[in-house]
Amino acid sequence: MDQTNHSVIVDERVVVKWLTPPAPLPHPTPDILAHLVEAGFNDTAPPYAALTGVVDGREHLLALVTGYLPDARDGWEWCVDEAVAGTTAFAAAVGRLTADLHLALSTLPHSPATAPAEGTATGLPAPLGARLAERAEAALSEALAVTDGEDGIWLAERAEVMRQELDALTAPVTTPLIRIHGDLHVGQILQWRDGYAVIDFDGNPTVSDADPRQPAARDVAQLTTSLEHVAQVAIKRRGAPPDQAAAWARRARAELLAAYRDRLAARHRPDLLDEGLIRPFEVEQECRELIYAARHLPRWRYAPMGVLHTWYDARKTSAATPAATSVPNPARKPEENIA
Repeated sequence: MDQTNHSVIVDERVVVKWLTPPAPLPHPTPDILAHLVEAGFNDTAPPYAALTGVVDGREHLLALVTGYLPDARDGWEWCVDEAVAGTTAFAAAVGRLTADLHLALSTLPHSPATAPAEGTATGLPAPLGARLAERAEAALSEALAVTDGEDGIWLAERAEVMRQELDALTAPVTTPLIRIHGDLHVGQILQWRDGYAVIDFDGNPTVSDADPRQPAARDVAQLTTSLEHVAQVAIKRRGAPPDQAAAWARRARAELLAAYRDRLAARHRPDLLDEGLIRPFEVEQECRELIYAARHLPRWRYAPMGVLHTWYDARKTSAATPAATSVPNPARKPEENIA
């Protein structure tokens, strides 16, 4: 998983990200980074090189070399600070950045493996809608199976309501399908000296069967749910009042989405966002957060459970003892950096 990658800063000029283990080629990241440069998308660490080598008789991607962004902090730091302060000025900038990213990725040519099926309007075979619904239902079923105790009982009582929210995924997919980021959360958004930058295009390390091209709403939903997680981190680890943190997440989400929509409209591509998919993708994402907690990081469960309580019964969440929130690896949950 990406959590095991090792990044080395060289002379505050470049960052060498060593993939551990090395990834077999072909690997999507070099092509994506090259295309972003060609498309004029500059809100990322500038890509310089990809190092490859033969491992066990097969060519592998060993490392990626990108530019160093001075004074960079990932979202599990700067965004938690924003939540504690109750400020949302960042949201519009991040919304525009996300829209610009999707506009650039929407022009990435299909590889032979993802070429559109003949006669399909959206760029992928028609069964995608069914696959999205099946994947979401599987995530909910697994979340129910792995979430025990009082949380498990509570979740089971809300399962039918959650399934109703997932129903939108059963409809045919009519929005264009693009090569999405795939793991877009605030930890992948760096705040640095000159603004904001999105990083890490390796996809979601916890999902192995996702279609590479999906509705842009998938990325949007991952980003908006991560704002909710930031609020939960602010409550638990920084002593933020629960009502204020929840209100902050709502404001930040609304402002981010408004800026995202406006940017797409200004570029004549409002069709890239099907807003009806955001909520079901958000519900699915929280299920995946519960699965992640059960498999890898049990103490992370408070975050998705806190979000689900906010959505479904507005139960008050008590604040825990404040703690530091330094997060050196943006692919990690904040809890993974606690000794």
